[in-house]
Amino acid sequence: MKLHWSPKSPYVRKVMIFIEELHIQKDIELVRSVAAMTQPNHMLMLDNPLSKIPTLVLNSGKSLHDSVVICEYLNDLYNAQLFPNGGAEKWNALRWHAYGDGLLDALILWRNEREREVPLDSLMKAFELKVFATLNLLESEVSEIETSKFTIGIVALVCALGYLDYRFDGLNWRNSAPNLAKWHQTICERPSVQMTKPVEG
Repeated sequence: MKLHWSPKSPYVRKVMIFIEELHIQKDIELVRSVAAMTQPNHMLMLDNPLSKIPTLVLNSGKSLHDSVVICEYLNDLYNAQLFPNGGAEKWNALRWHAYGDGLLDALILWRNEREREVPLDSLMKAFELKVFATLNLLESEVSEIETSKFTIGIVALVCALGYLDYRFDGLNWRNSAPNLAKWHQTICERPSVQMTKPVEG
């Protein structure tokens, strides 16, 4: 299999954490691919016409994109347990995944807006409000999060909070969510999380 990959993408990081957790590095060729919104990557588009990463090219030649689809495929292929099968555990995992991915979506749009020559003030305030409201909700659920198994939901939260550190280091989010910050510091010691920290290059 072949994975279109970048060391800075938080969505790619979700897949890379799965690869580390499943110990399947030898099964997947990593292809460094740049996917900028304003500059479609024509080589990447041969495998994914949307020019988005991550994109996983299967041995059959078919490709999968969207991080959660790739993660679920790897989970099933290797008979893992990172997607719970049912009950409250499943819905907690999917719910936290939705919050993690939604937080990432808001952060990326917020970053794009702040890079504009004249950012729109109402958008900047809206993104900030949504981000801190989400952090407050997660802070209220820390006791459940920290006792949860390591699932797709936890992976999404790890990647979202990691992106906050990477692209919004001046935001001081830990002051508003100290218990969530403490959990994040602990989960960052997990080898798969350490190995996939975003880096420049």
